[in-house]
Amino acid sequence: MPLSKRSSRSRARTLTVATLCVCAAVGSAAPTLAAGQVHHAGLQRGALLSATEVEGLDAAEATAYVRGMGFAAPAAQHGVDVYRVTYRTIGPTGLATIASGVVALPRAASRHGRLQGLRTVEYTHGTLPYRGDAASVTDGPDRAVTVMFAGAGFAAVAPDYLGLGVGPGQHPYMDINSETTASVDLLKAARTFEAGKRATLDGKVMVTGFSQGGTAALGLGRALQRDAVPGLRLAALAPVSGPYDLSGAELPAAFDGRLAPPTATFYLAYVLTAWNRLHHLYRSPAEAFRAPYAGTVEALFDGNHTDEQIAAGLPGTPEELLTPQFIHYLKHPTGVLAQILRTADTVCTDWAPRAPIRLYDADLDRDVAVADTLSCQHSLAANGVTAPIVNAGNVDHIGSALASYPKILHWFSQLTPTQQ
Repeated sequence: MPLSKRSSRSRARTLTVATLCVCAAVGSAAPTLAAGQVHHAGLQRGALLSATEVEGLDAAEATAYVRGMGFAAPAAQHGVDVYRVTYRTIGPTGLATIASGVVALPRAASRHGRLQGLRTVEYTHGTLPYRGDAASVTDGPDRAVTVMFAGAGFAAVAPDYLGLGVGPGQHPYMDINSETTASVDLLKAARTFEAGKRATLDGKVMVTGFSQGGTAALGLGRALQRDAVPGLRLAALAPVSGPYDLSGAELPAAFDGRLAPPTATFYLAYVLTAWNRLHHLYRSPAEAFRAPYAGTVEALFDGNHTDEQIAAGLPGTPEELLTPQFIHYLKHPTGVLAQILRTADTVCTDWAPRAPIRLYDADLDRDVAVADTLSCQHSLAANGVTAPIVNAGNVDHIGSALASYPKILHWFSQLTPTQQ
């Protein structure tokens, strides 16, 4: 069940919590924002607040770092410097807040040289419940993805999302609107930071994301195509193993055995407690969760509990976690739940990407249903978009990411300006 990837300098971290890996020491904590950094009422969305270097690697070290996290990636062409940035954005209700993320640059740019015409890759990560596991805070495969792209000569950025990394509050898990705004505003902040590092961009943004980040990548791509960031345009899309069809594929799979029961239980607990904070799915936890979990489950997802602590506090199946009435509600959604699901599922249904797009998945995925990718492909086809599926073969959910990202790097590198 656990996936552990260890670098030479740090504790093991995961690309996603999808396999309920034990990946953080109990009691460890993310750095926090200084008190003065959260009160900037006059600043616009995407304003850069701070930047801190967290990793510096020459080309050989960047190669070893990425391969040490499990990616069969080519040798890096550049050294890479990785920075944690904080920036101004908005929360789900539109109120101002702060978020953090990663900016990784080829060393010629980040060490006061000059790189002209850099293409940007934005990577949106998979499910994380513990804020200290975010790529801006810790070593791990999520950070390694940015190093891989920067080592190939891209400017790489990766949002932590709201409530993760050093951002305040709780993470609004699987809320496509705030995932999109956090991702868009990081691009704005990154552009400011990169200009200060004498890196010039060519305006093209290639977007990829894994698991939860697969849906976030599609949401970001949609926003870029709709001119969310003037001067930047969508150049390619490569989502990996995302839950793109919650109502038609992912929720049914959580109850019919296609998803591993402990994983389905984890995801359901996380998403229901997060959605309830925004949309009030239940008046009392006891309406949704069985005893004794009704009294404990919400506190597990406060952003300060590790994967190990959360897994220890949950049962092994959705039926043990949820009341029969709430299971029926999930299987036959109405009202606010039905509306949430419709909004989430629009990432594949309500637009037609004009940039090249490929969907990536794997045959043995029991964390996100393979049917999600097929559903997204069919929805895009109905809008006139051809989206080939690149299958990683007989590997699991994590394996789909480890196998897919070197392929995505190759594809992004091979795309010519006329193809974009």
